[in-house]
Formats: sequence, structure tokens, C-alpha cells
Amino acid sequence: MKLELYSDQDLVKSYLTGEESVLEELLKRHKSKIYTSIYLLVKDQYLAEDIFQDAFIKVINTLRSGRYNEEGKFLPWVMRIAHNLVIDYFRREKRAPVITSADGTDIFNLLQIHEESAEEKMLREQTHFDLRAMIHLLPDDQKEVLIMRHYADLSFKDIAELTDVSINTALGRMRYALSNLRKMMKVKEIS
Repeated sequence: MKLELYSDQDLVKSYLTGEESVLEELLKRHKSKIYTSIYLLVKDQYLAEDIFQDAFIKVINTLRSGRYNEEGKFLPWVMRIAHNLVIDYFRREKRAPVITSADGTDIFNLLQIHEESAEEKMLREQTHFDLRAMIHLLPDDQKEVLIMRHYADLSFKDIAELTDVSINTALGRMRYALSNLRKMMKVKEIS
């Protein structure tokens, strides 16, 4: 039986009828995308592996309990589970992730073309600290969209699917996040 020829939906159906071995094909098929999306958010290999494993344990438990009903949408369903586990982790840890560019470098350290003076370096570090603190103060839904868009480089369509909202809602949350950051920056300039 050539499992790679079967759709995710067919493999899930086979798993539900007792064909345990098909789970390995589903895992092999989607591991890279799911793990990468987790890693981009947590920036820690071991933590990403733990969350990935937790996600698949949750997938297996949900499938075995007969509660899976996302017909034809296996990958988005698993991505949503993984995403929720990441959000749960950050809520437990109450920490703001580092925001990075697409190539993985800290967005706050981009474009250092000339040698900085000690004063410039202190000012830059304080600005980065302030920005991270402001991002941390955003409402969870706005912070989540901002991080997924600028940190994980996800499209608004992907963000909408992962957060289970419309694209317009995701766009609105981003607009409010940026607006709130601007307001916080103006207040900081005044004080």
C-alpha cells in the first residue's frame, strides 16, 4: 500500500478504522511545516520539539476519542492545535517572544551599517527594550496577530485560519496593534 498516494482525509479514515501505521505517514508528511511554525514562534529547538510532541499527542487522543470532525482539513487542524499550545506556553510563561525577520535575525538588530558609539548602542538597546515592553502590553489578540505576521511571516489568510477569525478581523487586529503601538510611542515621547 503506497501511503503517499492517499490524501490526508483517507489516511485519517484508515487510522480511525485501526490502521495505526498510517499515522507515521501523516507525521512524515507534515512534520516539517508544523515544527517550523512552532519553532518560529518559540525560537527554542527543545521547546519546539516538546510542543510538537504535545500537539501530536493531542491529535492522537482526539482521533482515538472520535472527536475529530475537520474533514479534509487535517493540516490546518493540527496547525491550530500547535498554535494554541504555543499561545498557552506564552501565557504560562508570561514572556514576550523576540521578534525576528524572515531569515531568523532579531528584527531589532537589523541594518547596523556603521560602528555604533556607546551612546548610540545604549539608545538602541533602550528603544528595543521599550518596543518589546509595548508589544507585551498589547491585548492578546493584537499581540498574537502582530507576532504571527512580523515574527512568523505568516500571511493574513494563514493567521485568520490559525486564530479561527475572518481575514478582515485579522487585518483589523493588526491595524489596532500598530495604532496602539504608535499611541504608546507618542505617550513615551511626551513623558
